Amino acid sequence: MPEADKYGDSEDLLGKWFAANPEKRKDIFLATKFGIKAIKTPPGNMMDSSPEYCRECIDRSLIRLGLPFVDLYYVHRLDKITPIEKTMRTMVELKNAGKIKYIGLSECSAESLRRAYAVHPVTCVQVEYSLLCTEIESPKRRLLEVARELEVAIVCYSPMANGFLTGTIRSRADVIKPGDLRGNVLPWLKEGNFEKNIVVLDQIAEIAKKNGVTLPQLSLAWLLAQGDDVFPIPGSSSIQRLDQNLQSFEVALSEEDELEMRRLAKGIVGGRFQELTGYAFGDTPALEL
Repeated sequence: MPEADKYGDSEDLLGKWFAANPEKRKDIFLATKFGIKAIKTPPGNMMDSSPEYCRECIDRSLIRLGLPFVDLYYVHRLDKITPIEKTMRTMVELKNAGKIKYIGLSECSAESLRRAYAVHPVTCVQVEYSLLCTEIESPKRRLLEVARELEVAIVCYSPMANGFLTGTIRSRADVIKPGDLRGNVLPWLKEGNFEKNIVVLDQIAEIAKKNGVTLPQLSLAWLLAQGDDVFPIPGSSSIQRLDQNLQSFEVALSEEDELEMRRLAKGIVGGRFQELTGYAFGDTPALEL
């Protein structure tokens, strides 16, 4: 799921692979995004979900990928300036032009999703969802509720809670090292929170042990148990990890365990990192007629 502006040379690398394996394109469901613009001075990101940037990005992505279309195109973040209707109309233009097949949103509010869907059906919403992050279920957000009302799938990013649910983070030293910003930016992992959260994590790990599975497998099984419209997208750094993740489909999670995991997860302290960005569950201005 590449995005050139946000994810470096991912589209270029995939483009080389598709060029070397053109016969395999038909077997690949390819998604990419636009909406986060990397800026050099000062270094950081700027959100841009404008029609102009949307058109610019898809053309650039298709050139890098060496393809005539992508299957799914996401709005990575809403910029809080462009009415969602304008962005959606542009996405529909791209679909009608054959450049994309399906439309997705990411980190949108329930109201933004509803307004977007009124322009054209939205296939899925990508949002953070894991045992430790269930805010899309909250009555305040209502995103899961509205998505199900509209029959929009949920694609769950960070299903492993930025690695915390892998069980490999045992001390803050594991995430305080060059190239790893998690210990400095993720509230769950900050000093004072980490020590309390690792106790909760160990209790959840006991449920995994009881079921004869790993903590990551239990965590993915928990997400899969939330519904057939829920699709976790864990990162896999090796074939072995991929195989282990796929085994989560075979985990039969009891209702008792699912509820106990929810109860334990309520003990996690530290807010959601995305809230600190100011673009979580994004809304946009009303469309002026």
